Amino acid sequence: MTPRNLTAGDRIALVAPARSVTYEEIAPAIDLFRSWGLVPVLPEGLFDTEGQLAGSDEHRAMLLQQCLDDESISAIACCRGGYGTVRIIDRLDFSRYAQSPKWIIGYSDITVLHSHIHAALGHATLHATMPINITGSPTPATESLRRTLLGEKQEITWSATGRAAMESIEAPVVGGNLSILYSLLGSRSQIDTHGKILLIEDLDEYLYHLDRMMQALHRAGMLDDLAALLVGGMTEMHDNSTPFGRTAFQIISEAMQGSSCPVIFGAPFGHLGDNNIAIPLGVEMHLDATNLEKVRIFAA
Repeated sequence: MTPRNLTAGDRIALVAPARSVTYEEIAPAIDLFRSWGLVPVLPEGLFDTEGQLAGSDEHRAMLLQQCLDDESISAIACCRGGYGTVRIIDRLDFSRYAQSPKWIIGYSDITVLHSHIHAALGHATLHATMPINITGSPTPATESLRRTLLGEKQEITWSATGRAAMESIEAPVVGGNLSILYSLLGSRSQIDTHGKILLIEDLDEYLYHLDRMMQALHRAGMLDDLAALLVGGMTEMHDNSTPFGRTAFQIISEAMQGSSCPVIFGAPFGHLGDNNIAIPLGVEMHLDATNLEKVRIFAA
């Protein structure tokens, strides 16, 4: 099920299921949402802290639960990623949300929420920039978020490298942060990737660990029978003093050698700052990757 489009006057809650955040850090996002005609809602206790986290596990789960259950809330924007969402995912009750889904927005650590919702319910969520990344001035990332939330048509295009498609593809899109997908293997939050377009991106990982994660997904069958693999930002990758001997793109290509599906690099999503384009997850998308000089993806 896809949440409804937002209209002027709709309420958008800001939550922090992972790392802590300050009002000053999200003030530009609050102003931007208001400029779109939306009404930002800041739950009481949003700015609590416990170490790196935005309060205790109980506290973060309680605030997110309130927003999931509140029928006056039309969308939930996760303020930032970092780490911590996995600590609360099993505390959440999605039964009321399942009856009246709303857009849940974020990326990076928020992949936990995306994956759990897709695995358990199949509802659409939104892989997109977060309030911590919003500076106030319109960017491709914020404009794509606005267009998606308000139901305006959007086509994402980019010049890619990789293995082209023989023909256009129409399939559901799933995925997100590779480290999070890897961490959810074997849990009830693991997504089904068969026949789907899988998105992966990551930040600040060692190349050998990237290889470990790709091998784990391969052994778990998550790379089998994909409609396509879209690789976004593999940002700020690291190597050891003794080089691993492969680039991020070579590592991913090797893991996909046994598959005939298109493998498309350079997709504009992930830890790419202003160029983290919003992509709905859990919905059918049309992917035209027959010409790598102009790859296109848009709602089916």
